[in-house]
Amino acid sequence: MTHNIDAAGLDLGQYIKAGDAVVFGQACGEPTTLIEALIAQCADIGGLSAFIATSFSGIFTPETSESFALSSMGAIGALRSMSKAHKLGIVPCHVGQVAPLIEQGLIGCDVAMVQVSPANADGNHSFGLISDYVQAAVAKARIVIAEVNPQVPYTYGELLPASRIDVAVHVDRSPAEVRPASISQTDEAIARHCAEFIGDGAVIQTGVGAVPDAILRLLHDRKDLGAHSGMLGDGLVDLAEAGVLTNARKEIDAGVSINGALIGTRRLYDYVHHNPAVRMARSDYTHSGAVLAQLSRLVTINSAMEVDLTGQVNAEGTDDAYLGGTGGQVDFVRAGVRSPGGHSIIALPATAKGGTISKIVPLLSGPVTTARSEVDIIVTEFGAAQLRGQNLAERARRLVAIAHPDFRDELSKAAYIIEKRGF
Repeated sequence: MTHNIDAAGLDLGQYIKAGDAVVFGQACGEPTTLIEALIAQCADIGGLSAFIATSFSGIFTPETSESFALSSMGAIGALRSMSKAHKLGIVPCHVGQVAPLIEQGLIGCDVAMVQVSPANADGNHSFGLISDYVQAAVAKARIVIAEVNPQVPYTYGELLPASRIDVAVHVDRSPAEVRPASISQTDEAIARHCAEFIGDGAVIQTGVGAVPDAILRLLHDRKDLGAHSGMLGDGLVDLAEAGVLTNARKEIDAGVSINGALIGTRRLYDYVHHNPAVRMARSDYTHSGAVLAQLSRLVTINSAMEVDLTGQVNAEGTDDAYLGGTGGQVDFVRAGVRSPGGHSIIALPATAKGGTISKIVPLLSGPVTTARSEVDIIVTEFGAAQLRGQNLAERARRLVAIAHPDFRDELSKAAYIIEKRGF
């Protein structure tokens, strides 16, 4: 039987045991009231651990580690401050692996804390802004605590029956929002090169941020674009309202944008509310190789921290800080490369730290997120390097050509070594 309570009367000690592992809904689907309560009350419970994939609420800080041990698949969003302070446990895995890891007990889940919309007439709540691994957490957990919020949109896709909720905590507050990033001249230049690979009828996968937003702004003259992505932002609304995003040419899910996480503002949340043109799906659908293989003209766009001269991609961390994550990059890179008429793009600025370091490098300073054997196209503000099918020497030459001019001489010397060495 579901216990319905107000946030002010929430005593988590009645439901959570010492040593429990908690899994939170992520991104803009974070149950912020429940997380705040756990941080405030966990000292009286003791020995807790928790997992969240990404966070944009700003709740988590390095001091959170004094309350419970927090793990994630990456330092994405507001989790970067914890990672920089070495207070975040990193579980290297792809988005699509999180749910299976929960199901297998490799990511502990005694308690699931999720954010949902009010129930419909059939007694089913929508997960609203998130899908991905939350159903796996709900299925695994001993206790399901749901933050029921009328400001969460009702989206189509994965639903949570009211009967599966053990504790329903009723709140009325704005979900976490991510404002569109300001777009620089560099972002615009990168976007122009990326947009050249996106034609009519293309199915787009992208993230959120300045470069994705800049790309989407350049596509308003296209026809019948589609979306199948792990996350989507406010740019979805712009394309839909312009009549560009129709999903009409997709071989599967025609007429519907498929997505795992909505990361944006109230404008996006209002657009998706009871909108059958958007369906939220679990990661075993959004990131599935078998599903993605059915889509032609799939263009996937992902980011990186650095790329070496053979095409290896690091999207996770450099030097002594873990600042990114594996996310769904590898799944979508592979899918874009294999899609008939499709492409896989890794986009990044040519330099960082005020132009003092090159992001095209002889050797990576961090882990290999995407292997060079998977990579298709690398884009910077200086152009696009098409690497698929090219030998290592030619790859190096093409990558030098899109590096910042200040670093090309140095990189050319490294490219010469690669050519002589052969690898």
